Amino acid sequence: MPQAIERLSGIRKLPIFPLPLVLLPNELLSLHIFEDKYRQMLRDVDSEGSFFGITLFEPQEQFEDRPAVGTIGCVAEIRESELLEDGRSNIVVLGLARFRLVEYQETGDPYLVADIDCFEDDAGDMGAIGPLAEEVFTLFQRMAVAAFKMSGGRGQLPDIQNTDAEALSFLVCAAFNFENEKKYSLIEMTSTEERLGKLREILDRAVGQIEESAEIQSVSRTNGHSKKTLDL
Repeated sequence: MPQAIERLSGIRKLPIFPLPLVLLPNELLSLHIFEDKYRQMLRDVDSEGSFFGITLFEPQEQFEDRPAVGTIGCVAEIRESELLEDGRSNIVVLGLARFRLVEYQETGDPYLVADIDCFEDDAGDMGAIGPLAEEVFTLFQRMAVAAFKMSGGRGQLPDIQNTDAEALSFLVCAAFNFENEKKYSLIEMTSTEERLGKLREILDRAVGQIEESAEIQSVSRTNGHSKKTLDL
């Protein structure tokens, strides 16, 4: 996470792409760009470092025509881009770091441009965060193994890295594919310990259920023959 902040240290202004979703640090997102103003944004961004900001915006629930000042977003870096014959584009972006939308700038561009302030979690008590991260990591591994078992072993069991605690918390958030409200509440937290605590509660509730479902599916694939007795 600190490396991403360092890469963005000189950036104070970004094009803003409001979308009805929440992008997380280290999360990959595929986008189809078709509106003229965002085609222009891509051309401009391509010459200025391939960064733009993604913010949650669901206009059907609001009277505003843009995300509010103070909204939390994520800096997106373009990793892949395919320009189609008609001018539309397919792109893949990677979330780098969170930002607060400080103030809009009137630049004459057809898309929104704003001053931003990138941030990461506050320094916390590593004596408390370390064991909590290990607990979340272990529960998440159990979830991954159970999900792999439910798939019948198709594909490849993901190699989950126990990275730094803040990055781990966002990896778990992305894997759960939460609804926007829950996802947003987790990215606006500036305490790694608080975020991991919320995720531990969710994992605690979910891991037993998915492991049981995985076992039931495993039994069904062997015509009901299993050494394990399930209380159904």
